[in-house]
Amino acid sequence: MTTPRAGRKRRLAALGRIAATALALALTFAFTPTTAATAAVTTPRTAHTATATALAACATDPATPKRQLRAMWVASVANIDWPSRTGLSASAQQAEFRAWLDLAVQKRMNAVVVQIRPTADAFWPSPYEPWSQWLTGTQGGNPGYDPLAFMVSEAHARNLEFHAWFNPYRIANHADPTRLVSTHPARQHPDWRFAYGGKLYYNPGIPVVRDFIEDAVMDAVTRYDIDGVHLDDYFYPYPASGETIPDAAAYAQYGGGFANIADWRRDNVNLLVKELDQRIHAAKSWVKFGVSPFGIWRNASTDPLGSQTSGMQSYDAIYADTRLWVKQGWVDYIAPQIYWNIGYNVADYKTLTAWWAGTVRGTGVQLFVGQAAYRAGASGESAAWQRPGELSDHLTYNRQHPEVLGDVFFSAKDVRADRIGAVSTLVAAHYSKPALVPAYGAGTAPAGPSITSATRGTGGVALSWQRGGTGTPVSYAVYRVDGSQSAADPCFFADARNLVGTTRATSFTDAGAAAGSAYTYYVTALDRLHTEGGPSAGKVVTGSGSGQFSVIVDNSGPGFTAGSSWGTSTYSGQRYGADYRFADPVSSSDVAWYQASIPSAGSYKVEVWYPADAGYNSSAPYIVATSGGNQTVYVDQRSGGGAWRSIGTFSLNAGTYNVVGVSRWTAGTGYVIADAVRVTKL
Repeated sequence: MTTPRAGRKRRLAALGRIAATALALALTFAFTPTTAATAAVTTPRTAHTATATALAACATDPATPKRQLRAMWVASVANIDWPSRTGLSASAQQAEFRAWLDLAVQKRMNAVVVQIRPTADAFWPSPYEPWSQWLTGTQGGNPGYDPLAFMVSEAHARNLEFHAWFNPYRIANHADPTRLVSTHPARQHPDWRFAYGGKLYYNPGIPVVRDFIEDAVMDAVTRYDIDGVHLDDYFYPYPASGETIPDAAAYAQYGGGFANIADWRRDNVNLLVKELDQRIHAAKSWVKFGVSPFGIWRNASTDPLGSQTSGMQSYDAIYADTRLWVKQGWVDYIAPQIYWNIGYNVADYKTLTAWWAGTVRGTGVQLFVGQAAYRAGASGESAAWQRPGELSDHLTYNRQHPEVLGDVFFSAKDVRADRIGAVSTLVAAHYSKPALVPAYGAGTAPAGPSITSATRGTGGVALSWQRGGTGTPVSYAVYRVDGSQSAADPCFFADARNLVGTTRATSFTDAGAAAGSAYTYYVTALDRLHTEGGPSAGKVVTGSGSGQFSVIVDNSGPGFTAGSSWGTSTYSGQRYGADYRFADPVSSSDVAWYQASIPSAGSYKVEVWYPADAGYNSSAPYIVATSGGNQTVYVDQRSGGGAWRSIGTFSLNAGTYNVVGVSRWTAGTGYVIADAVRVTKL
């Protein structure tokens, strides 16, 4: 079979959602409405007093979950993502990394997983291991700055979690120890290593080696403000044809009490995972520990506890007993690499996602799915991966399993490449609003902040606030509700439909606020474990007749044109205005156009409104006439309806013209819907 491991291996050049149910909203506060007929709102109550009844009373949208991990891997080995090549100046490396973080923010992600120890080396001044060759081109070469300190600071400035990614055992992608810097521990201790499959590895069976690896990891944990420690899928080497792992001597010395070498090898890896978990939390209780293993633990044909799959088994092939780690609680999260498409008979995405959801159920271990962005639209991949909606459909399926709390995408350059619009399709359908990171551990909710100012300007509404009197806030969430609200309804905060952003600062500018519209703003504070406190009192911002440009074009108003094949319907209560238009997909464009008068050239946010239905199109093409040519964004109209959904920010020319269109040319099935669009100058 073509395993996700094999696919990742090709990409690495021989190296490498939370369903919005009432009880899983992570709404950690309740409100006491005021009866006074005042414009300013409520007094926050103590956190963690919301009841299941209150939560259940809120109608939530699964397309806008309040909490969901959204991350991408940034790989450094072989300069896959960053740095793009060796030898770049410090300023050039830093500019590249900032661009990756800006990409994550643009895609409304809230975390990055960055490889900082790819081959028994370091992206920080480690007292244990040499500087990584992937920085300067020379192992041990000082890059002239501290990359890890820089990366953590820049990520936190954007309120992105920084998960430090370590490869535990790999020493080199070659088998020649003389190519290692002379001070490398693997040269100084030749008995610690072995060669296998053309690579060098630390021997997992030697206790002093395990201690050394843990010490190297813990140096980064104790010295840097990282949010997570992340191990990838490399434990014992993936099998190499015709070779035997040369660890018989270590087994003879340390394997007493084990009936066979396979059980001993699994125990060696188990000890590393268990001990790292203990040491990390002893040092910093808030740092999460997670592993991203190969997607199959064992097949049901081998073990009745396994999945209905027939692929390589990580338990047997690389001695990774991932199920045990979850059941024992030795990890805080598990991010299995489920790098197969829906319907793949050897390892079906749905089958494995359901299996992992069942595995974590009741354990307290969080489940994030590793997604194969590298396969979407790539040359040589199967027909399933040539569909723009494949990845998006994965996240749609995840909603059936509330245990799935998010996704991690491999890798950053594939997110940026956005081949066949696969990432844009996913973002439009699932990441239309920001999301908070899933809460972790037993946190203490900070008191609600106090909004000190809210000023409308040409760039939007600028907010400032002061922290509340109790608790230790690390970040803040900003909510915007239409109109002047006299009381804060808990349902305002039940999902992310009113969430406009998060920040670690005590100020925020809402660039999406439309001129002429009155809003009420609320701010909440979150602690290091993402426990959210009660809201501030609401702050009303009145509408303005001047300033920021924003226009709505409805299908029933002037500026909308569509051919005779487009029908008119009032079926869905989620429609904007009196009705909406629909048409069958065809292999021709037949665009329904929205004309608008754009006042000046510049950047504009484009939002779309459509009613959602399971029978509507999974990949409806929205065309935006940008200053650089038409751009197409695919939107899953089966969900996320009845609200404004951003499809991106675009550079538009001044003038009156067809700005946005909905095309019928799509491989998706079901009616294509054209309802309303909103264009707002930023």
